[in-house]
Amino acid sequence: MSETKVQTPIEDFDWDAYANGETAGSKSREELISTYDESLKTAKDNEVVTGVIKSISKREVRVDIGMKSDAIIPISEFRYNPDLKVGDEVEVYIENLEDKNGQLKLSHKKACQTRSWDRVNQALENDEIIKGYVKSRTKGGMIVDVFGIEAFLPGSQIDVRPIRDYDVFVDKTMEFKVVKINQEYKNVVVSHKALIEAELEAQKKEIISKLEKGQVLEGKVKNITPYGVFVDLGGVDGLVHITDLSWGRVSDPREVVELDQDIKVVIIDFDNEKKRIALGVKQLLPHPWDALDQNIKVGDKIKGKVVVMADYGAFVEVQPGVEGLVHVSEMSWSQHLRSAQDFLKVGDEIEVVVLTLDREDRKMSLGIKQLKNDPWENIDEKYSIGSRHTAKVRNFTNFGVFVEIEEGVDGLIHISDLSWTKKIKHPSEFTQVGNEIEVQVLEIDKDNRRLSLGHKQLEENPWDVFETIFTVGSVHEGTITELMDKGAVIALEYGVEGFATPKHLVKEDGTQAKLDEKLNFKVIEFNKDSKRIILSHSRIAEDANKAEVKAQKPASKKARKEEEQPQLTQNVEKTTLGDLGALQALKEQLQKEAKK
Repeated sequence: MSETKVQTPIEDFDWDAYANGETAGSKSREELISTYDESLKTAKDNEVVTGVIKSISKREVRVDIGMKSDAIIPISEFRYNPDLKVGDEVEVYIENLEDKNGQLKLSHKKACQTRSWDRVNQALENDEIIKGYVKSRTKGGMIVDVFGIEAFLPGSQIDVRPIRDYDVFVDKTMEFKVVKINQEYKNVVVSHKALIEAELEAQKKEIISKLEKGQVLEGKVKNITPYGVFVDLGGVDGLVHITDLSWGRVSDPREVVELDQDIKVVIIDFDNEKKRIALGVKQLLPHPWDALDQNIKVGDKIKGKVVVMADYGAFVEVQPGVEGLVHVSEMSWSQHLRSAQDFLKVGDEIEVVVLTLDREDRKMSLGIKQLKNDPWENIDEKYSIGSRHTAKVRNFTNFGVFVEIEEGVDGLIHISDLSWTKKIKHPSEFTQVGNEIEVQVLEIDKDNRRLSLGHKQLEENPWDVFETIFTVGSVHEGTITELMDKGAVIALEYGVEGFATPKHLVKEDGTQAKLDEKLNFKVIEFNKDSKRIILSHSRIAEDANKAEVKAQKPASKKARKEEEQPQLTQNVEKTTLGDLGALQALKEQLQKEAKK
């Protein structure tokens, strides 16, 4: 049987007061009610007050604000502050002093939101370091909970090093600085990078102060760009330009290094003020020219690969890191310098001839045309004077046509040597670039590597026959094909053209001859050497008038004229009949040319 415990009565218990319904000991009921009412007056709904952390569990935090009971707040509202502990004072927002269940309802998050803009602005003004919770990723950066506000953390402000995986920062609490606030749109931008830049700047100064040109260091590849590689030297970055990665040609730095790779570099140069450090990788390797075969000499034939193309030539790699230039002028014996891309392309494996070799300056010039014989060595034999060939029209000038008989053998056809009969103002009237044309070698200029060529010389000179047809004084029918201030061009038979000055174009009625008008013209001058025929229409009427005047003179003169006339007729008939066969042959030849 258990022992019964005897309770000791309270000696000063007021039984009278108890009998009257008063149970507060020395305090009256009114006093207790007054004290309770005053405690309620210190806190109101929708108000921010300071509370004390009473306990912390995995899911909730118990907070005392001096009311009759404590409030429970989810711990998620304190995730920005992982160092929260019992006894800490926190701001809370009173949502309800007493809900339907009689419970006090508080919110730390709403309290933060109420105070957040003041706190954020204060942090920016004071350059204060604050804590925030990284909630999630977003385009270009992260979303961070700071004092209950969603702030933006740009990807470039996460760290001084480029970040390739943002997900590793999600659900982490980090320190930040507020760097920008847009009051109108309630936007806040924070930075974690700003916290470490000052420290890094001090480290950079210390590191750079110890650097020396030629110093060999180890670093980690931090970033790769089209123009080079950034290397982290332990707090300070240096740049290895793409040309300093390898002795050979590098089109993309990724061909040589990869991200996060540990590499050795040598300091080429550095700038204390701008904190720039130029690094090199190839300088730690032997120069390829030092390994070039000592037996290679000028005139040797070697093989290589085209690595770079330019309009002026091609760079050929004959062994890794050793290149020579094939200038476009050394690609062909042709005098027509074209773009190097017409002959080669990147990746071509070719044979070349060493033209110059400077091992000290590490330069080499190469040639391709030297693999073939120079066509001008035996030019006198292959293209002797008078020989006939087929050439290709390459270019025009006002004075002639440049043609190429074969690669490297060029010639000029002067405009006067294109046709015996046609008056050609520009070569484009006679032929076109790219056409083939028959030529005859007239002269050889071996020193300047140029041939003088002719086209009309392939045919006999028709002016030998024209001399017997268009004799001075003879009359021929012609058509005016061109009118100018200084005269007119008249088309005669057999494709020949003549010229008449304005005074010789006056008709018998006093009017001037017109374009396309067909008239009779008298030859008043014939020059075979200059291929010039001067005509006159007016002279026909003038001569007729003179003959009429003479007819009215004494009979003695008339008789004398009759004596002279048979002789003149005989001469004309002799000329005409004597050249009849040549004229027919010429006519047939000109008709054939017209058909062509």
